[in-house]
Amino acid sequence: MNEHNEKNHEINNQNEVSTYYYDPSNRVESLRAFYEEELNAAAAEQAAVAEDGGSGQGGRGNRRGDNPKGFSPKSIFASFLVGAMVVGGMSVMSDRLNLFTGGASAAAESAAAGSAYSDAAGITTASVSASSNVDEKISTVFDQANPAVVEIENYGVESQSSANGLFGGRGGGWTDPRGQSMQSQQSGEPELMGTGTGFFFNEDGYILTNEHVIADATELKVTVPGYDEPLAAKVVNANADLDLAVIKVESPDGKKFPALTIGDSDQASIGDWVIAIGNPYGLDHTMTVGVLSAKERPITIAEEDGTEHQYKHLLQTDASINPGNSGGPLLNDKGEVIGVNTAVNAEAQGIGFAIPASVIHDALTDLMAGTTVTSL
Repeated sequence: MNEHNEKNHEINNQNEVSTYYYDPSNRVESLRAFYEEELNAAAAEQAAVAEDGGSGQGGRGNRRGDNPKGFSPKSIFASFLVGAMVVGGMSVMSDRLNLFTGGASAAAESAAAGSAYSDAAGITTASVSASSNVDEKISTVFDQANPAVVEIENYGVESQSSANGLFGGRGGGWTDPRGQSMQSQQSGEPELMGTGTGFFFNEDGYILTNEHVIADATELKVTVPGYDEPLAAKVVNANADLDLAVIKVESPDGKKFPALTIGDSDQASIGDWVIAIGNPYGLDHTMTVGVLSAKERPITIAEEDGTEHQYKHLLQTDASINPGNSGGPLLNDKGEVIGVNTAVNAEAQGIGFAIPASVIHDALTDLMAGTTVTSL
């Protein structure tokens, strides 16, 4: 009966599974003590097996090809498990204690070098840092560029031609993001016809926008960040073919205005991050982010009278551009203007267009001809 119980106990012990969890407080001494304890137990079991079967001819301890030197299968398997566990534990501990890798310093050096470093949780430090850097860079661009972006209100007497708008032709599906009011005007008094966006490109108060934003206006009012009341603006020059215009406001306090730098759209690549700032549907200073989808896009605008207006070399972006964004800047991740937002497809999503900086540079020379400015 006792022999039967002992066999059951031995079977149960063999079926037991021990689970070990890594504890950062474990050190070499505790692992070594555990290792020695398991080895002593295995040695005792080996001695017992040798004593039990060493004198008999059929004893397992004397079968050379089966189990040399009297080791039982259990003792060999136990020794193997102990060795594997200890070696694995030592490897994990050395990694956690940074005995060979240098830990955080290795991660910092690897990230600084632009390579990927994975910690024990599998998080790639370099990738996380890169993502954070992109978000931070975009936020910085908005903070720096936003004070130079203005809202333009167009007051005038609405006519049929102005109601249609430059991009108002229904045949081609293209529309201008101006956000015009379609209210009828029975009186001859100027009323708000629409709103658009512009930006200072010169600290003396010169603003670049679309020609269709200021078209047919009898009065222009510009809302500038930092000023409680809108400022009156006058038209310096305009080019309907290019859909560009320059207007100017005077500083009430004599201070210079913040100005944006016009960059080089030729250096922009498909897939580059781009940022649009404007006043869509009257929601002032709205930022949208996307990528540069294509370059050198030509589009044709079909007017209500049957005429067509063709635009070439436009930048295409999936950054959201809506009515009211017209004339606003399309910025790269350095905060440079690479385009002026000008048209969207009313029947599509994520398809907007901007006049490239390569066209703007040449146009400004003509638009500012005869005008005395500090710098361009």
